[in-house]
Amino acid sequence: MNIYFAPLHGITTYTYRNLFDQLFDGVDKYYAPFLSASTHDMFTKKEIKDLKSDNNALSKPLIPQLLGSEGELFIDAMKRLIDMGFDKEINLNMGCPSGTVVSKNRGSGCFKNLFKLEQTLNEIYSWNDNREKSLDISIKTRIGLNEPEEWEEILEIYNKYPVSELIIHPRTRKQMYREVPNMDAFDYGYNNAKASVCYNGDIKTVEDYKKIAEKYDVDAVMLGRGLVGNPCLASAIKTGNNLDRDRLVEYHNKLYEAYRSEISTDKHLLCKMKEFWTYVGDNFEDEHKVKKLIRKTQKCYKYNEVANEILENYALKV
Repeated sequence: MNIYFAPLHGITTYTYRNLFDQLFDGVDKYYAPFLSASTHDMFTKKEIKDLKSDNNALSKPLIPQLLGSEGELFIDAMKRLIDMGFDKEINLNMGCPSGTVVSKNRGSGCFKNLFKLEQTLNEIYSWNDNREKSLDISIKTRIGLNEPEEWEEILEIYNKYPVSELIIHPRTRKQMYREVPNMDAFDYGYNNAKASVCYNGDIKTVEDYKKIAEKYDVDAVMLGRGLVGNPCLASAIKTGNNLDRDRLVEYHNKLYEAYRSEISTDKHLLCKMKEFWTYVGDNFEDEHKVKKLIRKTQKCYKYNEVANEILENYALKV
């Protein structure tokens, strides 16, 4: 089964992806953090830098992801991505639950108006069908805005188009990342989607993966927060190669140095590393204490002291 690395906005940038790909195996495809397809938000220099082939020394494909609400603007953005060399697959984000995204009718905000969603997809796939060399256009989706009962009608719309792959996160926007994934809704998608289905949501351990793999004959699963926290998760699933202290130390130290080489202020560097520890801290037996100690640091020298103490002496769960 293929394993995809989900995009985490602000975390899985090219700096992070390159280092991860050097140190760990098991991932079959990387997805870049979303770009906005809108009138006002053209690709920024930072976004272009993140996608440039010169900055992505990856052993596996990198798939760009687009966020938007208007078919014409999606198409314009896809043309720009094709010009950048992304002529194999582009992913449409129909699931982001962020309030600022949803308020603009993007991400899972597209479920506010299903007539508009269908119109947008019709424009996109009609344009793609008329190209001399069509793209694979996949979709990453949630199951609705507020209620899981919305899912049947949403899937009916997706089934009208040649979606290359449907990545289903079985939560509504209202749930955000709370509560457990709605596996009844995933069952419905698995059994009724015309597209190939990928499961996404709360796979943080090998046991979580096995529960999905034993029940569903899906082609792929997508890991996000679980893979940032335990970078050996994909290889543990495929080969049994689990995370150990030495690999965690190497992961942390090399990532810290990579960020330090491109971030000019201690404040921003600390913010970056504290965010990293919100995921990595889950590997420790006393995860709450570990995260608290990291949060309390205000200077890089103190952060290094605390991080080294944790990495050397605190007990790991695995």
